[in-house]
Amino acid sequence: MLQKACDRLTQDGVLEKGQQVIDTKKGSGLVGWEYEGPFDQQDRVKKALGDYKHRVVAGDPQILPVSSEEGTGMVHVAPGAGTEDFQLGKKLGLPVVELIDEEASYLDNFGEFSGKNAKTDPQIIIDYLKNHESGKFLLTTKNYTHRYPTCWRCKTELVWRVVDEWYIAMDKPDLSGKTYREQMMEVAKKIHWMPEWGLDRELDWLKNMHDWLISKKRYWGLALPIWECKKCGNFEVIGSQEELKEKAVEGWENFESNSPHRPWVDEIKIKCSKCEEVASRIPDVGNPWLDAGIVPFSTMPEGWFPADFVTEGFPGQFKNWFYSLIAMSTALRNENPFKNLLGFANVVDEKGEEMHKSKGNAIEFNEAADKIGVDVMRWLYVTQNPEYNLNFGYKVTDEIRRRFYLILWNSYKYFIDYASLVDWTDELERGELQVLDKWILAKLHKLTVLINSSLEKFDAMTTSRAIEEFVVADFSTWYIRRSRDRVGLGSDFLDRNTSLSVMYQVLVNLAKLLAPFTPFIAEEIFKNLTEKVSVHLEDYPLGDKSLIDDQLIKNMDLVRKIAEVGHAQRKEAGIKLRQPLASLQYKLPNQLKEDLEKVLTMELNVKKIEYSVATKTEPEVSLDTNITPLLQQEGEARDLIRQIQQLRKENNLTLADKTKVISPNWPKHFEELILKNTASISISKGDSLQITKA
Repeated sequence: MLQKACDRLTQDGVLEKGQQVIDTKKGSGLVGWEYEGPFDQQDRVKKALGDYKHRVVAGDPQILPVSSEEGTGMVHVAPGAGTEDFQLGKKLGLPVVELIDEEASYLDNFGEFSGKNAKTDPQIIIDYLKNHESGKFLLTTKNYTHRYPTCWRCKTELVWRVVDEWYIAMDKPDLSGKTYREQMMEVAKKIHWMPEWGLDRELDWLKNMHDWLISKKRYWGLALPIWECKKCGNFEVIGSQEELKEKAVEGWENFESNSPHRPWVDEIKIKCSKCEEVASRIPDVGNPWLDAGIVPFSTMPEGWFPADFVTEGFPGQFKNWFYSLIAMSTALRNENPFKNLLGFANVVDEKGEEMHKSKGNAIEFNEAADKIGVDVMRWLYVTQNPEYNLNFGYKVTDEIRRRFYLILWNSYKYFIDYASLVDWTDELERGELQVLDKWILAKLHKLTVLINSSLEKFDAMTTSRAIEEFVVADFSTWYIRRSRDRVGLGSDFLDRNTSLSVMYQVLVNLAKLLAPFTPFIAEEIFKNLTEKVSVHLEDYPLGDKSLIDDQLIKNMDLVRKIAEVGHAQRKEAGIKLRQPLASLQYKLPNQLKEDLEKVLTMELNVKKIEYSVATKTEPEVSLDTNITPLLQQEGEARDLIRQIQQLRKENNLTLADKTKVISPNWPKHFEELILKNTASISISKGDSLQITKA
């Protein structure tokens, strides 16, 4: 390896050409060789090394891999100045030299370096090596690019330093013979993880993590309850505030009215139980995750343990909150602290990049709530697969609003408009349920049963996506659109009441189903429809399985498939839907019932449906695209109806407003159809199409 490095360094001009190879050895042949270091005469280094002599040690590729592709192929290990160095030094029992303080300034007893800063004065090391003992420790210097740690927030370069900290040992067996690590892994397996691979991720962390660091160097924080006697070295751990008060020999009066944080708790002194000298609290505060781990015991009532449900972001919490909860619960009860855990990935911006204020792509919640609306935000979250990052931004939420929220609101508004037009109430006499009514109610109750089942499994994604599909594809696109003729002007009184009653049932139940997800629109719809206090005081719907007709649902799916093919054939032939056609023929193993075929005639605007037997389960569809003169006239009439309705909209007319129509021409055979479908009382000839309020 050294030979390869020498060849490369010679080519790079670092070493002079013509260097003589004295001997060749394997790396293992160098292990144990002692050498002199450039800082060995500094008092701080002497004290740390003691009788230890610098020597070549065997590396560990799992901790500190060494390559001949850079440097000399040999690496100096400084256990006090790097993570990998410290880990390898700990494994090999190498001495640790403390070098810098919290400000990155060199400590005392370090000669000319003491008091100078490692970051602001980096050149002092190079200058020292050039001059110390005539520069015998420095061969050459060279600039090169390499990765370097920086603060994630302000991007300031960081310096690694070694300090004494407090740890909880993971691999010391207790009286049962099991280590803390093993016990925690057993507890983790008792938890229901969602998604399931979360358990594997947590176990992987538990298998590979080091001892648990529980202390921090902070001027304020929740104090570690450890008192140290400087005389005899005894440590005492205080278990409660009552115990601390009992053992305090001074400082209690200054602490009593404050919380157990630094600096107030530091004033309390206790008597050492061994030598009876005064003991002081250690200066360290606890790692915040140590404190967060006791939530099941500090916050929840006794009867609530273990918690039913915990949810948090997966990426960081395997080694933080999930870990600390399991650690504390294992230590105190050897039980799982919660039964179910739902983890989710990160929230990122619309481009999939992490959000940071410094990048300018972060969005504050209040700003987002005002601009987007919290219901839309909530729907974005609950419909997201929690295993994947959620792209958050205004374009994404605009799509959510368009895709679901506005369709739900427009469906509700459609019902309100037509119900208000005829002063409808749910007490009015109504006719028999039509096939569309039975179908949408069957779909509603099937949806409700699915939602309850999914929520029992803490599966919000399946629940919300099922609701969205029902609202968009079933209720709005199919039921309401196919029921327009039933509730419009001139419709049958009893059948209109039936359809409006079904819409009312669907909307009220949808409001209840949506309440946990989009509470504000659910409240608005429910209170306006029912005049009750709040949807959030209602029982959650359970669904009536007796109203679920799976065969009807299956048959309606066939109707929609046939309609889809029919629409495609219309488009291919260039024939608009307003133009009636003579017939549609479909082939299936079994004929659809008459009421379902009637739905097809309305959807595809055909005069009759013809059936032929087939062996294939996928429907074969053939649309008669020949247009007779009478069909042509009806198509013209329906096109005129559309134009009149557009004029009504432009003139802000309500559904109750009657009009008079003036038109250059119209199919006389279909005059009644035109008047009925435009709320008009007359139609007369004129130069251009006009309407006036009657």
